[in-house]
Amino acid sequence: MIGLVSFLFELSEKMIAVTNDLLWSKILIALLIVVGIYFTLRTKFVQFRLAGEMFRLLGEGATDKKKGSISSFQAFCISTASRVGTGNLAGVAMAISVGGPGAVFWMWLIALIGSASAFVESTLAQIYKVKDKGGFRGGPAYYMEKGLKKRWMGILFAILITFCFGLVFNAVQANTISQAFQTAYGVPPVVMGLILAAITGFIVFGGVKRVAKVAEFLVPFMAGAYVLVALYVVVTNITQLPGVLLLIVKSAFGLEQVAGGGMGAALMQGIKRGLFSNEAGMGSAANAAATADVTHPAKQGLIQALGVFVDTLVVCSATAFIVLLSGMYTTEGLDGIALTQAALSTHVGAWASVFVALIVFLFAFSSVIGNYYYGETNIEFIKTDKTWLTLYRLAVVGMVMFGAVAKISIVWDLADLFMAFMALLNLVAIALLGKVAFAALNDYTKQLKSGQNPVFRASNIPGLSEVECWQEDKAKNTMAS
Repeated sequence: MIGLVSFLFELSEKMIAVTNDLLWSKILIALLIVVGIYFTLRTKFVQFRLAGEMFRLLGEGATDKKKGSISSFQAFCISTASRVGTGNLAGVAMAISVGGPGAVFWMWLIALIGSASAFVESTLAQIYKVKDKGGFRGGPAYYMEKGLKKRWMGILFAILITFCFGLVFNAVQANTISQAFQTAYGVPPVVMGLILAAITGFIVFGGVKRVAKVAEFLVPFMAGAYVLVALYVVVTNITQLPGVLLLIVKSAFGLEQVAGGGMGAALMQGIKRGLFSNEAGMGSAANAAATADVTHPAKQGLIQALGVFVDTLVVCSATAFIVLLSGMYTTEGLDGIALTQAALSTHVGAWASVFVALIVFLFAFSSVIGNYYYGETNIEFIKTDKTWLTLYRLAVVGMVMFGAVAKISIVWDLADLFMAFMALLNLVAIALLGKVAFAALNDYTKQLKSGQNPVFRASNIPGLSEVECWQEDKAKNTMAS
């Protein structure tokens, strides 16, 4: 298995070079911005207008659970488990070291714009979800088949996301964990790989319910601990904060060169790393959004839009401030997770390296289990077969082992490559189906203004077809309040 994966990675190095020449990254960035702005305008700035409603819904989902189903809060935790990973620690540090402080500005911008895309794709995933073993499953592959009537497109997306998230991205997470533990504890990558593979195998062979339970426990704890430490760093360096913010803005537009390239490098690195982190527009989080048992599709759309804010504006910003306030980003030879560890050490002492290693383990491992689920639900879209699912689970464990000992540049470049292909396909789909999400949002806000707890039925949107879970006579039985 590992020998086969090694061959595929060598082949992929050539693919990466070709796609870089074809400017796929620039095409993707242009589409992300254009589609994000389009959705922002068509939804009347939903990510800002209904920000208060997002928090209310998150609290509602945390307290209102229906036995045997995935709550909206658990779905939020699954998607956040995938979002909040190495991109928030190693990825942000890498963006700053390569693109300079200005990369942070573009990460913020892509989150503000991309949250509208997250709303649309997650709402569509809810509308076109299907029943699955007492719960639900869905995502881009499902709305491509049912909404666009293009099953071939859904199969292509399912293959891309399974390979991208289930295999490649999980190798990225394992790679960062092994590096962090080697730096902090001197643990050999092979040993760390074996440990990670064993824990991963235990969880993924337990199915989506076990994934949801682990994510629900890990996500609040790990994000909270890291943000609190970052807040301490900011408060103790509060006098330097205005200067850092000014540096970020100036560097974003090439007005000040401190580290990395000019405006172009900052923009490319900021958006690439921002996309890798918050996943807005990629269609990945939509798979988790579809599992939630809610009364209206827009509810999960709003919660997933909030997830983008939490990921980038809170967790990624925490890393950015830790790195920039330390001044370590100009040091030669420091990159990725090593830069984050060194930066935090300047603020809180030598124990920071150990703390970051533990946080990396929680962040990255939560991403492994979230990423795994994305592959599982898409394999079931292609063919419901336990044999294929078992093979996929074994492949996930194998890639975790391989990633722990792999060359970091290959892993990150391969992740960028497949992320681009997947995002391009999803952006086309949600642009074509956007009007369905807009109609669902209008229906939601109309009911909300009338003082109701919004409840959706397929008949609420004229002409809506191929919808399994929102029929008139089954609405109350298939949805939780």
